Amino acid sequence: MAAGGGRPRCPPGALLCVAAVVVAAGWVRAELKEEQSIDLIGKNEVYGDTRHEVNVYVKVFTNSPFLVCMDLALSQERIIDPNYLWIGPDGRDLQGQGYVNLTETGKLMVMDFRVSMSGAYLCTLSHKVIETTTQEETEIVEAYKFMVYAYREADHAYQVSVRFTTTHCRLKTNGLFVKKLNIILNSTISHLTCHITESSYKCHSIRTPKNGLQYELFVNFLVNPFGPGWEEVCHRIPYDCEDVTNRRVREAAERIGKFFHQLRHVLENDFHTVPTIQYVENSFSMTPIDSCRPGFGKNHHTHQNCASCCVVCGPGTYSPNNEVACQSCATPQARMYGAKSC
Repeated sequence: MAAGGGRPRCPPGALLCVAAVVVAAGWVRAELKEEQSIDLIGKNEVYGDTRHEVNVYVKVFTNSPFLVCMDLALSQERIIDPNYLWIGPDGRDLQGQGYVNLTETGKLMVMDFRVSMSGAYLCTLSHKVIETTTQEETEIVEAYKFMVYAYREADHAYQVSVRFTTTHCRLKTNGLFVKKLNIILNSTISHLTCHITESSYKCHSIRTPKNGLQYELFVNFLVNPFGPGWEEVCHRIPYDCEDVTNRRVREAAERIGKFFHQLRHVLENDFHTVPTIQYVENSFSMTPIDSCRPGFGKNHHTHQNCASCCVVCGPGTYSPNNEVACQSCATPQARMYGAKSC
């Protein structure tokens, strides 16, 4: 019998399936596929697997969890003369690099994670197995691959739809009313560095069983988090920029919702005469819209386990604007992560 945790040598090309870990600001979320187990994830630690490539998603500017150069089963065994070799995405030995914390037990943490740090982190563990009866030593070599991706939270905006009754579609006051409405709403949310964009309206004639023919304005607009002054928020709090802008735009959307909830009461009670344009009760609806910063995008196929994340665009893809997806380059010139152009 052999002692010391010896196992068969890992066959070449065994890194086939995928496990995924999402890491942000000290918490770890794991959604693992196929034969993977939640036990792969320890307290701020991610174990490797000789059979599977492990995907790890790290929020920009935070530290990664410790990547452990062994699988969970091996970590429970005695290991004789272990030796660890970590290679980063640029092909260099990570020992002694200032941006990593590499422990003597083979655990790797990448600190203050940036876009350029994304890519494959490869670890080779070599250790000995000693035959109990003959004391013969055999060296075992096992390889682990972690694909580590930078990600950001999606930027949120809110698409709002609302309706008003009017006396006729041809009235010039319809357009003036919508402009005035935008001014009022912008003044309501400007202190949150949010503003109203993509405002539009259409007027339709509607026949109803009880009221006959009437006219309604269908108004649509976007509650956008990037109003005047939003850059200063990110300059003051660069690490949590999306967290702050998302909190503010959510508050702005809630304020607008309250505005329309109270509007019918205001129009009915604060005007001595009946206004020509009136809010249609319960017509207010709000839908969240996500976008990603340049160089990031969502991909439900490639990054199923981080589907809500804006993951860094991989080599051969790019994102030049705030769209939600990375685009493929016509020619494979973009070899880096986070490309904003090809």
